[in-house]
Amino acid sequence: MALGRRGGREQAMWVATSALPRSAGHPFYTRLNAVLQEADFDRFAEAQCASYYADEHGRPSIPPGTYFRMLLVGYFEGIDSQRGIAWRCADSLALREFLGLGLEDRVPDHSSLTVIRQRLPLAVHEGVFERILQLVAAQGLVRGTTVAVDATTLEANAAMKSIVRRDTGASWSRYIRRLAEEEGIKKPTEEDARRHDRRRRKKRVANKDWQSTSDPESRITKMKDGRTHLAYKAEHVIDLETEVIVAAQIYPGDAADGATLVPSVRQAEAHLARAATTAVVEEVVADKGYHKAATLADCAGWGLRTYIPERRERGHRRWTDKPDTWQAAFRANRRRVRGRRNRALQRRRSERSERSFAHTCGVSGHQRRTWLRGVENVQKRYLLTAAARNLGLLMRYRFGIGTPRSLQGLTVNLVTLCAVALHPLWLIVRVVRRRWTRLATSLRIVSSHSLTLSIPIETRAYSTGC
Repeated sequence: MALGRRGGREQAMWVATSALPRSAGHPFYTRLNAVLQEADFDRFAEAQCASYYADEHGRPSIPPGTYFRMLLVGYFEGIDSQRGIAWRCADSLALREFLGLGLEDRVPDHSSLTVIRQRLPLAVHEGVFERILQLVAAQGLVRGTTVAVDATTLEANAAMKSIVRRDTGASWSRYIRRLAEEEGIKKPTEEDARRHDRRRRKKRVANKDWQSTSDPESRITKMKDGRTHLAYKAEHVIDLETEVIVAAQIYPGDAADGATLVPSVRQAEAHLARAATTAVVEEVVADKGYHKAATLADCAGWGLRTYIPERRERGHRRWTDKPDTWQAAFRANRRRVRGRRNRALQRRRSERSERSFAHTCGVSGHQRRTWLRGVENVQKRYLLTAAARNLGLLMRYRFGIGTPRSLQGLTVNLVTLCAVALHPLWLIVRVVRRRWTRLATSLRIVSSHSLTLSIPIETRAYSTGC
């Protein structure tokens, strides 16, 4: 074979499309595209978005199916920013094919994704989520009888140093400088104010007094790792049997768990009804953070059985100034929590609800920050992330692989599977070898003892004979 050399001459300006190299395609995206085409996903998305575009005037927009596919790619590729999604789609031939773009077509820019998201309301994104939920339910992956509710925090796209007072509009630096002056420091500099702020105690910042100028809907929240940030609250309602996300709601970061449980479960019921499923929610499982007498009474009023452990409290509860339905729901929930079924449900909830957050927010936590601002914008993006996670469950059920990167570890998985299958045989071999070693050792000891005993007898006999 001769050595190939790179030519220095200019290439022809026009190249036939048939002469361009073609990618073999990614097996995962090829099958996922077949699933979406089988469900006529593009025609459905176009019908949902038709009323928000002009009939004839203006140039054609980006197809809605391409827009929603790019958001699905963000989940499957582990990319949280729109710039990263646009760059990844432009760089990969397999993703171009998944989006329905040729080599001569231009991949939509990240700014185009922003314009489309602002144009399409939240109802359209909910419709796409319900359409994918319907595809999953068609495969028998939605039971809906028992659901689990859990929440996590998403860091907002705003910095703590940008907060201002709600009443006066004073910034944080101006606020701590005024505190330094009240302590007796005359004309404090920026460094003096920061030094005084580090030394003072009981530094608490309340959401009723402070807000962010860049993202007013975010709230000051203590994150999972103990840090304080402006954040949102993401709440999942999952099918406890199949792990399918039936609702994914975004709330301000300071929203109490007891106040958001009923709206999230009602939204899950609405999604199941609009997805044309026969599932009916009957049981709700949550952790002790959701325990609240009013919430338990609301669930009982809707015919829902709750399995929510109680918080550790001091003293006894007083029911004299509360409705009778609160006490009845509280007693019924306590009776169910003390049963054996609750322990099994809580173990399953802690495992599967946390797994759903690990998938949607990233195992390493790199997607626990949103780059969008406002509850509605974050809700739109997060709904498509939850829909992509449901699609991953559908792909795992049909083809055995739920993410495109699962193919990279296929060889390792096969080796691990073979090792697990051969492990019992290896244990048998070790036991047989150990017993054979002990038997051989005992035989050698017996033979050596018989030899030492025979030598004196023969010597005594020889001496007697002489």
